[in-house]
Amino acid sequence: MATFAQWVQGARPRTLPMAVAPVIVGSAAAFGLGSFKPVNAILAALVAVMLQVGVNYANDYSDGIRGTDDHRVGPFRLVGAGAAAPGAVKRAAFISFGVAALFGLALVMLSQTWWLIIVGAASVLAAWGYTGGRRPYGYLGLGDLFVFVFFGLVATLGTTYTQALALSPAAWAGAIATGLIADALLMANNVRDIPTDRVAGKRTLAVRLGDRAARLSYPVMLAVAVVAALVLAPSNPWMLLVLALVPACIAPSRTMLSGAAGPGLIPVLQQTGFINLGFSALFAVASVLGRA
Repeated sequence: MATFAQWVQGARPRTLPMAVAPVIVGSAAAFGLGSFKPVNAILAALVAVMLQVGVNYANDYSDGIRGTDDHRVGPFRLVGAGAAAPGAVKRAAFISFGVAALFGLALVMLSQTWWLIIVGAASVLAAWGYTGGRRPYGYLGLGDLFVFVFFGLVATLGTTYTQALALSPAAWAGAIATGLIADALLMANNVRDIPTDRVAGKRTLAVRLGDRAARLSYPVMLAVAVVAALVLAPSNPWMLLVLALVPACIAPSRTMLSGAAGPGLIPVLQQTGFINLGFSALFAVASVLGRA
């Protein structure tokens, strides 16, 4: 039976910045529209975090029963390591999705955006379908697209809309940027797993692109994310603050391009999470100063 510490480790807390970042960006965009609502922002963050935890447990379960994690070199997995029964991990995933749904329902009721229930249901289905079900889209090379859509566009724009009941160019630019950074993290993760994923028949985008092109895509996505924010600079010069993020992008980009493999790529995951948090913080500061 897994210990409490192992369950926490299985939830992969290092990925949680990727859930919080779009909420910060979306809330900053709402502030720019003159409609920042702290309670709505907190509820959106809780939804995002619980969905991320649910995804992590769902991936642990689905990859574990398929044997994809039998020779894993990445972070600890409950099923793959034999620490917890597959059924228990599956229940943990659905409990997490259920908690996310409850917070989401509270957010919808508070903001009176009832149609977002459909978006929320689609988010849960997408979270499970990444590696679960008969034809998991993560095994078909579509994971990057869905991460961009749901952990970039949906999370950011949904946060803005439930506070301001409107969207703005800043919301769209921030959503594109944070979605690309989330994809960069996924690409680093999948580059690390190319050898084992190829054997297991998991055709991620990294596997399809090949090692060289997949590694190159990482700094490209980070660069485009920064540029997306800089597009807002003519109307808000404070957005130039995101350039302070460039030095933080250099080290993980060098690691990716150096050919580092296996455990050597694990630090890139944590660094990319901090890059997303750094981006969201700078974006928020620029939004506040631009409205002052």
